[in-house]
Amino acid sequence: MELNSSIRPTTVMLNINEEISIRLAEFQFSYARSPGPGGQNVNKVNSKVILKWSLKKTSALPESVKQRFSDRYANRISQDGIFTISSHRFRDQGRNVADCLNKLRELILSVAVEPKRRKPTKVSKAAKLRRVEGKRRKSATKQSRKPVRGDE
Repeated sequence: MELNSSIRPTTVMLNINEEISIRLAEFQFSYARSPGPGGQNVNKVNSKVILKWSLKKTSALPESVKQRFSDRYANRISQDGIFTISSHRFRDQGRNVADCLNKLRELILSVAVEPKRRKPTKVSKAAKLRRVEGKRRKSATKQSRKPVRGDE
């Protein structure tokens, strides 16, 4: 069976980077009335998009990325493991769907690379001397501000 030329394989996947891509079938989209300006149109068109994605069921993310994602965005994840994101920036559904997917892509990219572990280092001797010398200078400045007391 040949694919229709208007349907691209990339339209059924959300490509995050070279290693991570998520099937669009994993996402649930719901629509609501969008707040804000729009005249009479805002009262009759459901242009706000709410994207829901089950983190527990997905196999698209490696475990390490999934853990970092869960830790960083815990406030957006329900008790059931459903991640929710919404968009009402534009006046039409299609652009808001694309905006939701772009937001999700950015969030995943922010946790996709494992952060480098910090190597603990010692403070150098010169830095310690500079710190102590600065304290000495500050102390001398404050001492010079005190009123001069005469011998009584």
